[in-house]
Amino acid sequence: QVQLVESGGGLVQPGESLRLSCAASRTSISSDRMAWYRQAPGKQRELVAEVTSGGVTNYVDFVKGRFTISRDNAKNTVYLQMNSLKPEDTAVYYCNRRPPVSPWPWGQGTQVTVDS
Repeated sequence: QVQLVESGGGLVQPGESLRLSCAASRTSISSDRMAWYRQAPGKQRELVAEVTSGGVTNYVDFVKGRFTISRDNAKNTVYLQMNSLKPEDTAVYYCNRRPPVSPWPWGQGTQVTVDS
C-alpha cells in the first residue's frame, strides 16, 4: 500500500519560515500531479498548492508569493517552502496526488503552528 509521510512542521512565530517534506513509498510520484493541502481545526481540508508532473505550479490566492511547492522525482518527495508565515496558516498539512486520479491513503500530516 502506498504510504505518504509528511514532516517538517513545527511551532514558529509570525514572519518565520518552514520547509515541509512529503515522502512517498511503494509507488512513484513522477507521473502524478501532486499537491499540498491543509486542514485547520474545525474546517475542511483545503488545497494549498499543486505541481504537475512537468513542474508547473499553481497556488491558491492566500499563499501566493509566500509558499513554493517543488518536487524531486528521484527522491519521490514533494516539498513546500513556506515563508512569511501567518497565524492563519496554522493547520495540519498533508500531501497527496490531485484528481482525476484517486488520492492515495492520506498520511498523518504535519502540524504547523504560527503563534507569537
